[in-house]
Amino acid sequence: MMDNVPEWKKQQRQRLIRARETISPDLHQRWSAAISDGLTRLLPVSQGLTLGIYWPFRGEYDPRQIAEQLRHQGVVLALPEVIDKNNPLCFRTWTPDTPMKNGAYDIPVPVDTHSVTPDAICIPMVGFDRQGYRLGYGSGYFDRTLANYHPLPLTIGIAFEIQRLDSVHPQPHDIAMHYIVTEAGIFQTPHAEPEFSQ
Repeated sequence: MMDNVPEWKKQQRQRLIRARETISPDLHQRWSAAISDGLTRLLPVSQGLTLGIYWPFRGEYDPRQIAEQLRHQGVVLALPEVIDKNNPLCFRTWTPDTPMKNGAYDIPVPVDTHSVTPDAICIPMVGFDRQGYRLGYGSGYFDRTLANYHPLPLTIGIAFEIQRLDSVHPQPHDIAMHYIVTEAGIFQTPHAEPEFSQ
């Protein structure tokens, strides 16, 4: 067992974010197109499906690229809002025309739209491992939010392959993803729900 997991995570977080932010625009665009293709194949798209996505931050894949396509297929999209640091995230309905305001970390959030419970959530990852555990930014918002849902929504972690780790050294409160999508493809984790298996 590693002696100082928090310090290791802090160092990996800095390294991986720096690596992601220095990807060339052309490469980022190509990898993002591959992730969009993977998400399109994986998502259980149906009329009325509520999908939590995220506003991209610090070089992350931008899920808004497939938002219009999903909306035309009847999917309801929602973005997370930080209410306060000790509470779960609140997902609010979103369309490209929704008025926005700056939320925590200056990340835009919808202004006064309906709060919803997602059926599936696309979750950004700073790092990840083959077991489906993610390294986030360290605030624990997604883990707190997922722990609050019963049953758990379909969870899809999104990252680039350069963010893959042998292990993120998960802690008892960490919640693994069901699937991970990178530019290399769709990866089903040991925690995938049988009804969503491909």
